Amino acid sequence: MLLRRMLLITGLVMGAAPLAAAEVAVSDAWVRGTVPGQMGTGAFMRLTSPVDATLVGVASPAAKVVELHEMKMEGGMMKMSAIHRLPLPAGKVVELKPRGYHVMLMDLARPLKDGDTVPLSLTFEDKAGARQTIVVKASVRALGK
Repeated sequence: MLLRRMLLITGLVMGAAPLAAAEVAVSDAWVRGTVPGQMGTGAFMRLTSPVDATLVGVASPAAKVVELHEMKMEGGMMKMSAIHRLPLPAGKVVELKPRGYHVMLMDLARPLKDGDTVPLSLTFEDKAGARQTIVVKASVRALGK
């Protein structure tokens, strides 16, 4: 029984090793503050992966709906739409920023004010399909900052 448990633990640790080696670096995570009654806002950050990976999901207790979005020019108009995956080429910084790729937080649980922090759970997938979730605490910046 003890040997069986040790083998199970060893298997779990060995199985987790490739994910730890390929951990995505998240920096400059922030969320735009809101005004009373505002039900949505954006989250922004810089992502760098040492290997080719993909951001495949985002969740947060701060909002009922959390989606990856992109903004791009179409026919002379800026359009925003949800995307399901965001590729992260090895060694390149992928920036989530206003008027570009970003995370939308919709149906907020409460207003977000300057100085608050918002937990974001980011789920990444490597080429082999292995997934890793990183929890980030994004600082809230007041509108206009």
